Amino acid sequence: MNSGRGGSGSFIHCENSRDSVPRLTHSPLQSGYNRTSLKANNSRAPVDATMPLPAKYVQPIHFEDFGGPQFERLVLAYHARTDKWRSLEWYGQTGSDLGRDIWGVRDESEETVCVQCVNRGRLTLAKAETDISKVLRSSNGTPQRFRFVTRSAVSAKMRGNIRAHALSNGIRHCDIWSGAEFEEFLRRDAESLLKRFIEGEPFPDAAADLLVFAQADIVMSDDDALSIMARLFDRPAFYTPIHQESNLGDFKQAITDTIQALGTGIWKARDGQVIARIPSRQQLKDDGLRKKVQAVEKALARLRARFDELVRTGVVRHCGCNDPQCPVYFMPPEAAHELEHLRRDALGLFRGAHHEFEEPRW
Repeated sequence: MNSGRGGSGSFIHCENSRDSVPRLTHSPLQSGYNRTSLKANNSRAPVDATMPLPAKYVQPIHFEDFGGPQFERLVLAYHARTDKWRSLEWYGQTGSDLGRDIWGVRDESEETVCVQCVNRGRLTLAKAETDISKVLRSSNGTPQRFRFVTRSAVSAKMRGNIRAHALSNGIRHCDIWSGAEFEEFLRRDAESLLKRFIEGEPFPDAAADLLVFAQADIVMSDDDALSIMARLFDRPAFYTPIHQESNLGDFKQAITDTIQALGTGIWKARDGQVIARIPSRQQLKDDGLRKKVQAVEKALARLRARFDELVRTGVVRHCGCNDPQCPVYFMPPEAAHELEHLRRDALGLFRGAHHEFEEPRW
């Protein structure tokens, strides 16, 4: 996330303010002049073809009409929609007074981001200093980026004072978004979220469900969708040599989770927690690609079924201790070779759908 929209691992703070001045925009038809000869009501004279269409006013969003939790939900949903995160946690829902509403770690840069939502008519320096102080005392430590998202206007002088205070406390970057700025970001990057918010569609209460909700209707190309699907295979279950696999129970669960993610778009961690919402094969536009990804699912299902059969027949067997959680299994070399072959088949089929995919290596 760039400094204009938030950085990796940032903490976001949101404050809601009223902007009474309507924004002047143009109708989608106003990319140029009206070139069609139109007739006015009951008039035979055509409208001047060089006359521009009337401007359309977009009324500002009055964030102050919504409660603090709703505002925080919208801020969290926006960040989930517009950037890639290794983790994105919503602390505001827990009611903890630690100065951080949202804490995230960017996926690639690993930047830590703290986002504070200020749902009040004015962001003061005292409020900003208090929030920053609380974050610095929390277990997460000092974020690399601190972001305030407010509902109000913020003067240039106030922005400068807040940034200076943040930098003096070891925070590398400090962003301050006024209500008007946040609205513009929403209209530009997440119009559907804003539309749902304004029309009163309830956002989920649980952070995991809200992240799924925010990412559910993202429109992207098939190549982008396949690139996201490729991340499912960047896990030990797909590159650890089978005979060196330390936990075959986790191996099977990883295969099951991958099948589910390809088919439904729900990507879960090993403990069942939802990691993210990703495109499913049903969302691919090309019918041929949908069939290729479905073939990957079937290949993974064959791998899982064969593993279950080897366990059922005793070819792959538990060590025999009394601990049901013990990960130790015994497996003959030929069984490991067969499972490796089935796994390579599945990875090869995905490469056939996404030619840029590189099979994970040990």
